[in-house]
Amino acid sequence: MRTLKTTEELAAFCAEAAKHPYVTLDTEFLRERTYYSKLCLVQMAFPGDGENDAVLIDPLVEGLSLEPMYELFRDTDVVKVFHAARQDLEIFQVEAGVIPDPLFDTQVAAMVCGFGEQAGYETLVRKIAKQSLDKTSRFTDWSRRPLTDAQQRYALADVTHLRVIYEYLAGELVKTGRDKWVKQELEVLTSPETYEIKPSEAWKRVKTRTSSGRFMAIVRELARFREGYAQARNVPRNRVFKDDALVELASTKPSNMGELGRSRLLLREARKGEIAEGILAAVHAGQECDPADFPQVDKTREKLQVNPALADLLRVLLKAKTESAGVAPKLIASAADLDAIAAGMRDAKALKGWRRDVFGADALRLCDGEVALAVKGRSVSVVDL
Repeated sequence: MRTLKTTEELAAFCAEAAKHPYVTLDTEFLRERTYYSKLCLVQMAFPGDGENDAVLIDPLVEGLSLEPMYELFRDTDVVKVFHAARQDLEIFQVEAGVIPDPLFDTQVAAMVCGFGEQAGYETLVRKIAKQSLDKTSRFTDWSRRPLTDAQQRYALADVTHLRVIYEYLAGELVKTGRDKWVKQELEVLTSPETYEIKPSEAWKRVKTRTSSGRFMAIVRELARFREGYAQARNVPRNRVFKDDALVELASTKPSNMGELGRSRLLLREARKGEIAEGILAAVHAGQECDPADFPQVDKTREKLQVNPALADLLRVLLKAKTESAGVAPKLIASAADLDAIAAGMRDAKALKGWRRDVFGADALRLCDGEVALAVKGRSVSVVDL
């Protein structure tokens, strides 16, 4: 097992990798104690079965620059293959402002190729590569050095088996003509905006029981302060204060340190210093907010008049269509999407792009009374009316 610890070693390996049509990649990281993920290890492999065709890259070594790897990411002649790439891509976008191009995600491809909604790496290794994984090192502190032999073997397996999985899935997509489907799905993953967290929009993740304008204005300001504070100091947002404390503060509206100290849910560290001052300033800003600037809570789905019978028929249609196409239902539409379609909304993702071909077109015809569903044995078919 080879670990690269110098920029020169990494540059040499990436130069060799650039001669191949693809490379497989994975990362190990920690996020429990930080806002942004701490990159602890990178695994990379290119086609082949030699000992030097797969390596570990140690980003924690002083003086090592990952720029040769980022240069490879920018090389559009080499496909960069990941499994469940989102968290990996977030690390690269935050640390270097780069997203691998072109990208292939085997989890997305597996869902398109009929491997179900939970296309885990271990499942694909077993079904496609016909191998098993040693899971003993799954939960480990990847920042500790030295890494054990078991940890290194576990990490390398994440990219060596991935070569077989990629070649199989890429071939299946070409044979079925579904490579364009995967390309559409990856547009979100490859957009830098996907990884941009704006403090001004952090309030949208906070669950509340009321949506009154003034209350939500305070929620917005508290969430904005918490997100900005956590980002600036690279600490988890819940270490600043948790959502339940945020909602409590928006309800009690403390105006001074004494009132703030009576909070039941606020962490001790948040009752003094910068955090306490930030909380009071946020509450004040929310209190002073012009009603014209109140946050607008999206209530469109709450007001939907869902036809439950039609929603059930859409579920049957979705199951029949996805089974016939060999696609995971979750990839087409969620239960909420089906309810929205049954209520008359027509902007659902299931009605656009390749999803329309598989399910959306017939779903609309079903809603308009142009088709019916018929059962024969265990199969369900669409019948023109």
